[in-house]
Amino acid sequence: MTKKIALVTGSSGLIGSEAVRFLDEKGYSIVGIDNNMRKYFFGKDGDTTWNKDLLKKDIKEYIHFNVDIRDDKEIKKIFKKYNFDIIIHTAAQPSHDWAAKEPYTDFTVNANGTLVLLENFRKFSPKASFIFTSTNKVYGDTPNKLPLVEKSKRFELKKGHKYYKGIDESMSIDQSTHSIFGASKVAADVLVQEYGRYFDLNTVSFRGGCLTGPMHSGAKLHGFLAYLVKCIANGTKYSIFGYKGKQVRDNIHSYDLVNCFWHYHKKPRPGEVYNIGGSRHSNISMLEAIEKVEKILGKKAKYQYVQDNRIGDHIWYISDVSKFEKHYPKWKYKYSMDDILEQICEKFK
Repeated sequence: MTKKIALVTGSSGLIGSEAVRFLDEKGYSIVGIDNNMRKYFFGKDGDTTWNKDLLKKDIKEYIHFNVDIRDDKEIKKIFKKYNFDIIIHTAAQPSHDWAAKEPYTDFTVNANGTLVLLENFRKFSPKASFIFTSTNKVYGDTPNKLPLVEKSKRFELKKGHKYYKGIDESMSIDQSTHSIFGASKVAADVLVQEYGRYFDLNTVSFRGGCLTGPMHSGAKLHGFLAYLVKCIANGTKYSIFGYKGKQVRDNIHSYDLVNCFWHYHKKPRPGEVYNIGGSRHSNISMLEAIEKVEKILGKKAKYQYVQDNRIGDHIWYISDVSKFEKHYPKWKYKYSMDDILEQICEKFK
């Protein structure tokens, strides 16, 4: 029996590398595409070479291509060579701060790159599942209009509100400030859905909350938990941007997210979209995270407060994952918020 082949873009990053290891366990051969643009975006903190080297050492059936996803000619060569069963697209410019510096680069990577992959998927591997890591930034700053209550260490949504359990897919993506990054991801997200609906292909957009885990190359502009832990462990000053440090994020472990991908792949639905994150199961504010990391590492954080929040940044965002759970009831979380923090801190002990 011929081995099934998977394609993972952004394969040296947090979610990409988790997907490679997960699919290896499932008996797949894996083709990885990653040209380490994260280093270009974020400098040495974002460099993922170490993770690529680990994959090449650990995974026997892993083939790496140092290719830009915007390069249709090179991407086409890869698709012509392999018949993929599953495509997991995680490659991206992931920071809304960075996007404002180079909007053209941001859009071409996030939107054009996704189009290149979708077209080659449609032409050469149309029976595959195409799984896209979208973002909660597609909703722009609309979540900030919710009736939030300020508490001692976090903002919280009023009990009884329809989104108290978390924000679901019914929230509008229109008439809001998305950030340049959010806009490029909206374009990609809608394209992925359209290829599913228009061409009847198995495509899905997962609109993630904070995606995290111990393999994150956390940098100042992306990877909040990993970078926070690194700063506290190394005694580096950390900057909190606005909202009194009470901004709340739900965090999902990279394994739990990739396991969502797998459940979708086993029973795909064309053109689907899911909000996915830690939900009420796993969420934390900036101040709460600092306190917990200080306790785990036994070190005091050095941080400064910057009055101005990031443009389009969320005050409170918790995902309602009910739709995904309804469609895939066998999927369950493996990791809690405390598990995630313990794992990330373990790297610095």
